[in-house]
Amino acid sequence: MERNGIHIIDLHKTVAKIDEAAEALKGIAKSGKKILFVATKKQSKDVVAEKAASVNMPYVNERWAGGMLTNFPTIRKAIKKMTNIDRLMNDGTFSNLSKREILQISRQRAKLEKNLGSIADLTRLPSALFVIDVMKEHIAVKEANRLGIPVFGIVDTNSDPRNIDYVIPANDDAKDSVEVILGACCAAIAEGLEERKAEKADEKAAAEQAEEAAEAKPKRAARKAAAEEAPANEEETSANEEEAPAAE
Repeated sequence: MERNGIHIIDLHKTVAKIDEAAEALKGIAKSGKKILFVATKKQSKDVVAEKAASVNMPYVNERWAGGMLTNFPTIRKAIKKMTNIDRLMNDGTFSNLSKREILQISRQRAKLEKNLGSIADLTRLPSALFVIDVMKEHIAVKEANRLGIPVFGIVDTNSDPRNIDYVIPANDDAKDSVEVILGACCAAIAEGLEERKAEKADEKAAAEQAEEAAEAKPKRAARKAAAEEAPANEEETSANEEEAPAAE
């Protein structure tokens, strides 16, 4: 609602929507998929970088490069170029280049790192997008909508919520507001990752037990066969002992 020119958000609804979004994010993380966080606003970019990195998720906090989702293969080529430059630096090839070439390549590397360094580990399209200001990041939202990628968004009173799959009504300009919401969502993601790790550990233990049981089966069968042969051998020996006096 609006009161005296000030827009007011019902925080009870905000909490309910945070819980709904957190549950969905937890499910995505538990399935081993990636969530891309997007926030290029000055007041929220550092918070997003910190929170996303804490759960090992990719993020964009400098500039949204047009086509980052819809033209993802080109973005991957740029990331590959960055790793190639790193390889040149490590294998000593740089020492054979002129100072001017080294400076040009270093500047190119710094630019790529600034814009794409935070998504270097994103080898495929993300399974979800988490956007802080859906109006400012409208290009990212459009690309996600076109590809059918679900969008989680902090939606302020001046934004259109219709293209957002999981709407979190809140103030997207206040750093504290963004920090609280991201804290809750990233905690749910961390919980999903822990559950995935526990499930994998259980699956590994079950596989090892099955392998041990498979290895032990022939041994048990051999022991059983040996045990069945033993009485027969004893009977044979007894029979031979009984026949011995008759032979004398």
